[in-house]
Amino acid sequence: MKASLFSGPVVGLFASLLLNRPVLAANNTDPDPPTLPLSSTSNFNFNFLVGLSNALSGGADIGPILGVAQKTQAAPGDFPFYTAAFHELALETKAQAEDPDNAFDPINVRDAWFSTAHYFRRADEVNHRNWSNPQINSFWEEQTAAFNKGLAALPIPAQRIQIPAREDNFTIEAIWYAASESNSTKLPTLIIGNGLDAAQEDSYHHFVAHALLRGWNCITYEGPGQPTVRRTQNLGFIPEWERVVTPVVDYVLSEKAHVVDTDRLVLLGNSFGGYLAGRAAAFEPRLSAVIMIGGPWDAYAGFTTQLPSELLPIYEAGNYTQFDDTVLSLREAGELPPDAAWGLDYGLWAMKTHSPSEFFNLTKQYRLDDVADRIEMPVFIADAEFEFVSKGQGQRVADAIGPNAQRHLFNGTAGYHCQTGAYQELTRTMHAWLHKTLGKGQGRSKSA
Repeated sequence: MKASLFSGPVVGLFASLLLNRPVLAANNTDPDPPTLPLSSTSNFNFNFLVGLSNALSGGADIGPILGVAQKTQAAPGDFPFYTAAFHELALETKAQAEDPDNAFDPINVRDAWFSTAHYFRRADEVNHRNWSNPQINSFWEEQTAAFNKGLAALPIPAQRIQIPAREDNFTIEAIWYAASESNSTKLPTLIIGNGLDAAQEDSYHHFVAHALLRGWNCITYEGPGQPTVRRTQNLGFIPEWERVVTPVVDYVLSEKAHVVDTDRLVLLGNSFGGYLAGRAAAFEPRLSAVIMIGGPWDAYAGFTTQLPSELLPIYEAGNYTQFDDTVLSLREAGELPPDAAWGLDYGLWAMKTHSPSEFFNLTKQYRLDDVADRIEMPVFIADAEFEFVSKGQGQRVADAIGPNAQRHLFNGTAGYHCQTGAYQELTRTMHAWLHKTLGKGQGRSKSA
């Protein structure tokens, strides 16, 4: 089969695997994109937007991100070059963080180490084709160690915890962030989960820092398939996400009951984590509300609409060997577009399969159709004008949940997947909805 089959829609398919690194279609195809593209490779552009956004909360600096963007202009789609550029930046920033002259000021310490951690995560992003690549673990060890130093320098140091999954043989990795030093003040609390590839460390910059300033406690978590658990426990994703969220709720309501307002206990899911949050909420009545940001209604349905007509019949006929050989041979020959190559590499690694057809088979388990009617608490659905694979699915989620759901469509510069590059607008809108829906004044915090 010719490589030309992988032009056009199929780029979006693999680049958008599980909706955590979509093709930012407006950047590359719209005649008048809402933002200035920083790379002709949309996955690179997405990462640069993430980096610029993290500057809001001390997790990056604008100049260094633009510097990497400029360097990679000479090598669009070159994964090793991109990885090396961010790795170099991570090492430079680590050296600055280790400078004894910075130790006088906890803000210096926090920003330098959070930025170091972030740059190591960006270096890791496109580096998953070869599962035996030692950098998959070494970069993560570096980012974790750096992030821990940033956590310790917060006004109220955060706490890493491990939560055993109830009746399961895995451990949930989590971080608890307190919004107050009081041991008796009960505050609203967010439980925050990401999607396919973003780490719980990313959640600090995307959501936690903004929530702490508004007086919300936060706990971030990772389950099977997500970055730390995939590495340390060798586990791919599981569809029954209530097996992950319920133990987290148990922990919050037992170990943190003295500081948690149980009338304002909210589950937030970002990207593919939006679906995961919806799935878990169907089985977790103790939640007060749910926020679903960019999550799909039906992952398999979204992906198959992106397959070109020549490939879908091969897969649906069960000719899995032919389907796999075609996709993998193009990847081996370097003939997949870079966005597709990234999606294939990372998606297979996260689902813990070497088979594209098995990946598609697994996605059939990720759908809200069978459980949406069980979601009984208020739901905020953040949809996006330039959503790609799940375009239109946000409305289906809202329709299925019914009167309890409110869908908000973000447009223009806030209209990319998960409002990347517009986190201020996202969090303003989200917290306004929380205040209106759950009531009670939100206290202020010194934690961020």
